Amino acid sequence: MSAVAQVIDVNAAAETEQELTDGFHLVIDALKLNGIETIYGVPGIPITDLGRMAQAEGIRVISFRHEQNAGNAAAIAGFLTKKPGICLTVSAPGFLNGLTALANATTNCFPMILISGSSEREIVDLQQGDYEEMDQLAIAKPLCKAAFRVLHAADIGIGVARAIRAAVSGRPGGVYLDLPAKLFSQVMDADAGAKSLVKVIDAAPEQIPSKAALDRALDVLKSAKKPLIILGKGAAYAQADEEIRSFIETTGIPFLPMSMAKGLLPDTHPQSAGAARSTVLKDSDVVLLIGARLNWLLSHGKGKTWGDAPKKFIQIDIEPKEMDSNVEIVAPLVGDIGSVVAALNAGVSSGWQAPPASWINEIKARKEVNIGKMSQRLLKNSTPMDFHSALGALKQVIKERPDAILVNEGANTLDLARGVIDMYEPRKRLDVGTWGVMGIGMGYAIGAAVETGKPVLAVEGDSAFGFSGMEVETICRYELPVTIVIFNNNGIYRGLDTDPTGRDPGTTVFVKDSRYDKMMEAFGGAGYHVTTPDELKKAVDEAMNSGKPALINAVIDPAAGSESGNIGSLNPQSIVKKK
Repeated sequence: MSAVAQVIDVNAAAETEQELTDGFHLVIDALKLNGIETIYGVPGIPITDLGRMAQAEGIRVISFRHEQNAGNAAAIAGFLTKKPGICLTVSAPGFLNGLTALANATTNCFPMILISGSSEREIVDLQQGDYEEMDQLAIAKPLCKAAFRVLHAADIGIGVARAIRAAVSGRPGGVYLDLPAKLFSQVMDADAGAKSLVKVIDAAPEQIPSKAALDRALDVLKSAKKPLIILGKGAAYAQADEEIRSFIETTGIPFLPMSMAKGLLPDTHPQSAGAARSTVLKDSDVVLLIGARLNWLLSHGKGKTWGDAPKKFIQIDIEPKEMDSNVEIVAPLVGDIGSVVAALNAGVSSGWQAPPASWINEIKARKEVNIGKMSQRLLKNSTPMDFHSALGALKQVIKERPDAILVNEGANTLDLARGVIDMYEPRKRLDVGTWGVMGIGMGYAIGAAVETGKPVLAVEGDSAFGFSGMEVETICRYELPVTIVIFNNNGIYRGLDTDPTGRDPGTTVFVKDSRYDKMMEAFGGAGYHVTTPDELKKAVDEAMNSGKPALINAVIDPAAGSESGNIGSLNPQSIVKKK
């Protein structure tokens, strides 16, 4: 053999022995390196094999029936863990389905990454009609916090790292990561690939407010005669539970929790003003916002809701642009909630004067009146049930199971449950949040069950359940400890509307006396049909004790609901009468 032939043989052998990796494995390795343990998604071209390989590499892959529900699961995973939840979708239609959840996550400040396969750039850019062709990056950019595309296998590590950091740093939000189909099959040297991966360090660094800002805020708070603290879901996300509790109890200031902040301190805490919401918003003079925004949920900080008493607002938020968004913030505290509240605690550690007894007694008196009125409605044992009597039964369930996670959506089902069902532990109430969007129910229930291992009680309006109801099959397939209660009043708001022409059902009416419990039974779960509060309580206890999937069809009086629950004023009314 010639020397040239020998050299060729040696080189060929070296190439044969060289260890290679590809885009599939680099994506998985990058996620694992950064502590990602779960992927939510819907399999299909071009990401089917990515899901299979991720599962083989030890990542838990939860496959859904619709991408929006998978995205909602990833979003709530981000809220509960402070790590970005991952949603994996196919291109074009699948990407668009996931995009709704991504936009909702961004609005709610939940860290989430939507990873979608996509068509090849050279074909998309020339609009040559590729399979599911769409310029996904351009579409995603306006609807999320950041968006990136990776074209080369060597850049996967950086792409994943940038997505993670963008999702959790500062004000958390949704990030889109575009992975064209050809990227997955790109091959490179395994050692070089391993070196290209990036472990994100200090992705969400502390942001500490200045001493001047703290002194200003404390001076304003000390001047208050009727102070109030409002806790938002940002306070729950921060997981600064002990610092927040210490500050509230040290100052003696009444607190009002927004719905997903319920349980940071128990709703039964003596300083809770939840049962006197109208009074404290109207009569307070200094309001400290912790992780809450003065958006529509708080009437933008002005108008009749806030009364005539002059208000001074102190706001804690990590985003400077949030300040003065609706009204003047006289003492902005820009920083992460844990650091800011810790600094406030240091400032009130000695010499703090409790709020005037007259303010505390005013709130206490209003609470007693409102709780007394509500208790009578909750104890009503009529057949069919109304919303209050049904919620009265579920109020007792959560009292007996404070570690259970409550997922809640609907119109009346949501609005009334916020005020009726007390929460006792943080991050146990998950609902529609800032946008008020329906359809989060099954995604949130699945994400909460997977991430925490805790039992989940999903309380759904029959309309809200329809957006994600097919995921009961997913719940059964993964044998998750999820109990669903559907408040079935035969329609949206009520089940009594009619078509004036007599041709069709009313626009808000569903099939009368539907049996949603049979739907769950079809997939192997337990189904219950109940008509009284006692039956409802018994069914929920049995279902949750079993730890297995269950659905309870709770029959509600079709006439019991009201238009849009507590936000009917947002529904425009026609002033034109047709002749």
